[in-house]
Amino acid sequence: MTTTRREFLAHGAAGASLLATGLSLPGFLARTAWAAEPRRDSRVLVVVQLTGGNDGLNCVVPFRDDAYHRARPTLRVPENRALRLTDELALHPEMSGFKRLFDEGWLSVVTNVGYPNPDRSHFRSMDIWHTALLEPERAADGWLGRVVDADTSDPTRPTALHLDDGALPLALKSRRHAVPSIRDVDALALPRSAEQVAAALDAPRPSASDDLLYVQRVAVASCANAARLASLKHEGDAHAAYPANGLGNRLRQIARLIAADFGPRVYYTTLGGFDTHARQALAHGPLLRELAESVAAFYADLRARRLAERVLLLTFSEFGRRVAENGSQGTDHGAAAPMFLAGPACRPGVAGKPPDLVNLVDGDVRHALDFRQVYACVLEDWLRVDARAILGAQYARADLLRD
Repeated sequence: MTTTRREFLAHGAAGASLLATGLSLPGFLARTAWAAEPRRDSRVLVVVQLTGGNDGLNCVVPFRDDAYHRARPTLRVPENRALRLTDELALHPEMSGFKRLFDEGWLSVVTNVGYPNPDRSHFRSMDIWHTALLEPERAADGWLGRVVDADTSDPTRPTALHLDDGALPLALKSRRHAVPSIRDVDALALPRSAEQVAAALDAPRPSASDDLLYVQRVAVASCANAARLASLKHEGDAHAAYPANGLGNRLRQIARLIAADFGPRVYYTTLGGFDTHARQALAHGPLLRELAESVAAFYADLRARRLAERVLLLTFSEFGRRVAENGSQGTDHGAAAPMFLAGPACRPGVAGKPPDLVNLVDGDVRHALDFRQVYACVLEDWLRVDARAILGAQYARADLLRD
């Protein structure tokens, strides 16, 4: 006798719970649970978006430039507190986690990154970075969404995953494939009682309808993922001591997913709060500490799992801040700023010159490197995809990765 989807749901709350969980993210759950054997040699890109406009001058500090000290009488980082990188540049004193990575050769500091005719609007500038187009309103997808659509390597696995509290960023919007967006990996876990339901459904009935077979697949996929996540819950905590903050928690979960080989080549998360118009010193230092310590713990975790060589992490913000501090002991929207690449694959050191604080553009740091040159490097040299096809034009690749 053929069983219908309605009859399956009538079997009880556990079955309904399974179906609801599976159907909430059908493509993600089904593809990941039914995937092939783990590909522990595949490359992974982790993107950390610094939302609000990170103040690059107090992040990568030109500590010997008199123009910097004159422009920031209350916000300047004193030379004796800065974490020196070169004879001219240093990190903010709260970024000791990044300094450890730098000293180990696992951090690339890319200076003066931006784009022509910078836009000081949070929304439009972020859209420019997300789409890799100077006219982002013409785009129907994001630069990483195009990577998702171009990836035909393994249709059983999702190419990208957004793990954050906010909505899916434009950078991950694709034309043909939905990118999963979740707030917390543990939210996907199911009660242990659901495992019994999954066991009962694991062998599809030859006489079952297509509807029931679909329900069975989704249910088993949900339970398979729940079991894999449960098995990693304590393992992930044992490999590194993450800071007790939002970014640390999200990177901890991403490390677990990479270790479980859930499949994505791209993971995306954010750290907000960088719009520091007033009393910047109170907010900026703690944010930089959260960033640096979380990323350092992430790589300590990956190293312990012997996965660090597979993972490249990239940070960006929609713009930097103006050179001169304002009357509220803060900084206003600016233009060019540094980016960071982390991991054993990056070419260590500082890429680029210190910011020119004399020849400004409307009070802002002049960009020396187009951000799409950084994207081109990551696309071609790391993800091994055609950067021109993704970016819509040919850009000279920045030399940021080891040979």
